[in-house]
Amino acid sequence: MADNQENQEAALATTEVTAPVSQWLTSNGFEHEFLGLDKQGVPILKIDRQFLLPFSTALYAYGFNYMMCQCGYDAGAGDSLVSMYHLAKLTDEGINKSDRFEEVRIKVFLPRIDPRCPSVYWIWKTADWQERETFDMYGIIYEGHPNLKRILMPEDWIGYPMRKDYVTPDFYELQDAY
Repeated sequence: MADNQENQEAALATTEVTAPVSQWLTSNGFEHEFLGLDKQGVPILKIDRQFLLPFSTALYAYGFNYMMCQCGYDAGAGDSLVSMYHLAKLTDEGINKSDRFEEVRIKVFLPRIDPRCPSVYWIWKTADWQERETFDMYGIIYEGHPNLKRILMPEDWIGYPMRKDYVTPDFYELQDAY
């Protein structure tokens, strides 16, 4: 009984925690939902797709000059597709002054029937092949991307293999197998 109460108190304490970057964004008029901290203490922010470019530009101006990762995932069959961005603030001093650099994770939840999202390629060039891979595997269309085409699957492949509702074709073509 005491353990259950402690767990509930810990859950309440973590929901009240915010991150400095989230507070800065809120104070500057950038609406978002703070989803909490991951187990390494990285803040996770949820935003609407129409605000991704101004939000990303603000984060870049705040100092998040490096996109460590962009990826997608399927929240479940019939549920949203998610485009996720993991950003870091790198400085000339490196990480000598502290043992960790500042990080933030952005999540954009997209409807399955219209998975369109603006490309952040023009802010962080590292988004190039990462957005292409997410497009190829999940079908998220990154509007404004300079070369959005399949990167892993053949151009004529039908469907998006990492979606949870993907039906595997009943044929396998063996080419040059011997």
